[in-house]
Amino acid sequence: MTVKVLIVDDSLFFRRALRELIATDDRLSVVGEAGNGREAILKACQLKPDVITMDVEMPIMDGISAVREIMGRCPAPILMLSSLTRAGAVATLEALDAGAVDFFPKSPSESKTGEAKDNLGESSARLLTTRLRMLAMRRQRQAMAAAEPVRASVSSMTSAPKTEFLTRRGLVLIGSSTGGPAALQTLLQGMPASFPLPIVIAQHMPASFTGPFANRLNESMPMQVVEAVQGMPLQAGTAYIIPGGKHGEIVGRPGAYVFAERQPVAGENFRPSVNILLQSAAAVAGADCLGLILTGMGDDGTEGARALRAVGGAVWAQDQASSVIYGMPAAVAKAGLAQAILPLAEISGVLARCVR
Repeated sequence: MTVKVLIVDDSLFFRRALRELIATDDRLSVVGEAGNGREAILKACQLKPDVITMDVEMPIMDGISAVREIMGRCPAPILMLSSLTRAGAVATLEALDAGAVDFFPKSPSESKTGEAKDNLGESSARLLTTRLRMLAMRRQRQAMAAAEPVRASVSSMTSAPKTEFLTRRGLVLIGSSTGGPAALQTLLQGMPASFPLPIVIAQHMPASFTGPFANRLNESMPMQVVEAVQGMPLQAGTAYIIPGGKHGEIVGRPGAYVFAERQPVAGENFRPSVNILLQSAAAVAGADCLGLILTGMGDDGTEGARALRAVGGAVWAQDQASSVIYGMPAAVAKAGLAQAILPLAEISGVLARCVR
């Protein structure tokens, strides 16, 4: 089945370039274009696209307002195309709060030159088309699930995780990617300010996004949320977001863990890497550690989960039904590394019972 895409951007040149890029994947088809938010709402309700690409800054009506209206009138998965600036990050996070599913970096020069494919690069262009297909497929799966009887599977069953297995000198580590910002917000909203362990989060994000993301979470979550910095001691009741574009490692000793940054090297495509975070924690925390793999494309986190299990640590995964993209948690589950597969809405409650 061909995925129908609606392109929304005020630049004619960029819309044309994006249409050409999408045409390189015969599983995608552009069914319409819009040059402003108001037109986007009209086209979305008329054309019923499977997925929408949305610019943030547009005349007449901006992308954030358009997202809010579309999700209220004729919901569809919306992928924000965002500039890699702090202002772009703040606007994108507002769009995610309004109902957009995910975002994809957009070079500031693209809207002027129209050279989307050249600026994105071949690998990024493939990633974009893959992201569009997977977001649309999730919507189709949800529609099928609503029309069919519920069937238990490895991706939907809830395993009863053990409780009270971490000491107050332990760690909780979370890895997420596509769909992660909204998932993390849901999870942390249910965590008490008095949670007795530090939480370290590797969310695949550009460097300019993680600071605003941490600030936004900190303003609305019960527990403190900060962007981690080199040498920062890890304190109970605080969630640490690893800076985008870098790797985060756990050093120190039980009860006195410290955050350490590491610059990526060639071939390390996920930045920050969930694998590197979990592997470093396994080395210093051993069994007194929980790794939680949330929604995201790819398999980052699988090798780190393997390292945790090898030293007696625990590994949980988000279930398929609540994941935007069931890639990272599916990889962990299929490798037999997940001791519990949980709906997103239940994770914070279970976490609260994991410390003795």
